[in-house]
Amino acid sequence: MRRTLLGLSQTTLADALGITFQQVQKYEKGTNRVGASRLQAIAEFLQAPVSFFFEGQEAIGADAENLHGREITDFISTAEGLSLNRSFVRIQDPDIRRKIVGLVKVLASTEADQDAIEGPATAPT
Repeated sequence: MRRTLLGLSQTTLADALGITFQQVQKYEKGTNRVGASRLQAIAEFLQAPVSFFFEGQEAIGADAENLHGREITDFISTAEGLSLNRSFVRIQDPDIRRKIVGLVKVLASTEADQDAIEGPATAPT
């Protein structure tokens, strides 16, 4: 997921790790296990904490956190989520980023208020 968010190919990641792209495929599919040192190298190359790769995993007493993590993962897995995320991370100005987040919150709030009044909109057929 993180690799695709960054727009990197399996070959690019494999080259950085000194392994074959087939090995990256096996890691991503879960066919082969990733050792701790290799996981650390992957995390460093993808500029993510190691914990990123465990999001959505069941943890004792962390049901709410897992639900939130799944919501994020589900959203980023969509074409819109991926596009929005890729575009957003390219914005360097923190003020613009805050304004965009504010705009999205207002739009979401307005849509939720409208749904409460009229009921959820149905997709055109």
